[in-house]
Amino acid sequence: MSDEQRSLVFLPGAAGASEFWLPVATRLPGFWRKTLLSWPGAGKQPTDPEISNFDDLATQVNRRLSGPSDLIAQSMGGVVALRLALQDPERVRRLVLVATSGGVDVAQLGGRDWRKDYKAEYPNAVPWIREQHVNYTDSLPTVRTATLLIWGDADPISPVEVGRRLAQLLPNNELHVLRGGTHSVAHDRPDEVSRLIRDHLR
Repeated sequence: MSDEQRSLVFLPGAAGASEFWLPVATRLPGFWRKTLLSWPGAGKQPTDPEISNFDDLATQVNRRLSGPSDLIAQSMGGVVALRLALQDPERVRRLVLVATSGGVDVAQLGGRDWRKDYKAEYPNAVPWIREQHVNYTDSLPTVRTATLLIWGDADPISPVEVGRRLAQLLPNNELHVLRGGTHSVAHDRPDEVSRLIRDHLR
């Protein structure tokens, strides 16, 4: 695939807003095709009766792919990206996972429970986002897609130990830890994050 044909699909976290990724997307090459998705029913996004779990989101993303694509995902979006990489690996060229649970047990690795704060901030969000638990631990070693892991070392929700655990499970990955980065490191530090993504995709 040439640089001109590269297709990037950006997946947000539980806030669901596609705008989360704008600072990074605008810093990547303009000739790369970019699709920024939102999550129906998440945060303040309108609901969709056809979406009720992570599998439904993965199906929605799959429909938006035009051939093999690079998935760039934050937090909850990383769970969806990995689900798609497990279901249809030929559709996922490369992965970028930022501050995500990745389908492992974050609580065991020191992660703070975010659900109460999320419900307070987004009282109208669909409940399944807070309630559904997935565990991909046994399946992650089968993901052969080249994966970039980006973490901040000041993230209480998905601490660095989660990134290190994913680095142990995923056979083809590179982990970068940004000092002082929080759970929103991708939005807050787009220069550093976009540079890492650009190098990974090329």
